[in-house]
Amino acid sequence: MTTDAREFCPNCGDPIENDPAERTPLPDAVGKRGKEQKLCDSCYFDRFDLVEAPDRIEVLVCARCGAVHRGNRWVDIDARDYTDIAIEEVSESLGVHLDAYDVSWQVDPEQVDQNTIRMHCQFSGIVRETFVEEEVVVPVKISRQTCTRCGRIAGDYYASTVQVRARERDPTSEEVERAEEIANEIVEEMEETGDRNAFVTEVSETDDGVNIKVSTTNIGKKIAAKMIEEFGGNYSDSETLVTEDEDGEEVYRVTYAVHLPPYSPGEIIDLQDDDDGPVVVRSVRGNLKGTRLTTGEDYEARFEEGDAPDARRLGRVEDAEETTLVAVEDERAVQVLDPETYRTKTIARPDYMDTDAEMVPVLKSRAGLHVVPDE
Repeated sequence: MTTDAREFCPNCGDPIENDPAERTPLPDAVGKRGKEQKLCDSCYFDRFDLVEAPDRIEVLVCARCGAVHRGNRWVDIDARDYTDIAIEEVSESLGVHLDAYDVSWQVDPEQVDQNTIRMHCQFSGIVRETFVEEEVVVPVKISRQTCTRCGRIAGDYYASTVQVRARERDPTSEEVERAEEIANEIVEEMEETGDRNAFVTEVSETDDGVNIKVSTTNIGKKIAAKMIEEFGGNYSDSETLVTEDEDGEEVYRVTYAVHLPPYSPGEIIDLQDDDDGPVVVRSVRGNLKGTRLTTGEDYEARFEEGDAPDARRLGRVEDAEETTLVAVEDERAVQVLDPETYRTKTIARPDYMDTDAEMVPVLKSRAGLHVVPDE
């Protein structure tokens, strides 16, 4: 008497011609599909699906900026339309049977209407040495909402305010314009790093400066620090409690008050208790630094004077008028036409003056007539 050691399908009971143990499992299927491997081919393919696909996919996009919601956050994309996004979302949601190999696939979008794209997904591969193919259709709905960033912008949200002021004067137009440029540059830099919470809420000029409202306290601090770096002075900050968040944590707004120095580059001042002539200010970062209008020599305020030595204002470089250079008398003096009286006048010759020029810029003030540097 002999015993037949054949294997039988656990589902239908038919004998299995090929021993499942002799099949080489695919790497991804090791240890995962043991029961199915024991089925005969008929039972196996009866319950076989090559592709696992969702019934429907919804893609949330921001109606204002076009960002796409993925996971728990909004992501900026660079797409002309949302077909590519729909294809990407569908492709990531599809699953291919672990027993399949030599798999090829393609997705053909069908635009049904403005908000609906029907994805025709064709797959083929080899399973148990048998060629199989399958098509699934996945509808994709494009839903439009407003992302967190756009919602905050629309609601004039801000977390900090930068107040740009100057001591004993109003900020110049250059300082005001530069403050706005700095704010936009910092926001652009942060956006390039993927920070979607960075934006300028509002820029408003006041009688004594400019206020810049921004979305985060970090941006406000960066703006204040950059203004001081470029124009000198200092800044202070203060917090104001505005509300509590959903976790009960107190939420503060921070005001950064930028105090620019009393003198700005390009300003011409007459120092008290000083007989060496007016000074055109070049820098107020740290100690005030400038150039003497009488000689062209450098000037720097003492440490204890800092950026605000005692002086009276005479004007600015841009207030100068062009006048005729009549003659160069010697190394220290030139003759020019007084722009008011048109009489020849001998004045100090600074070393920055071009002696070959026919016209030179001069400023007439309470301190006299002086040649000023070209702007």
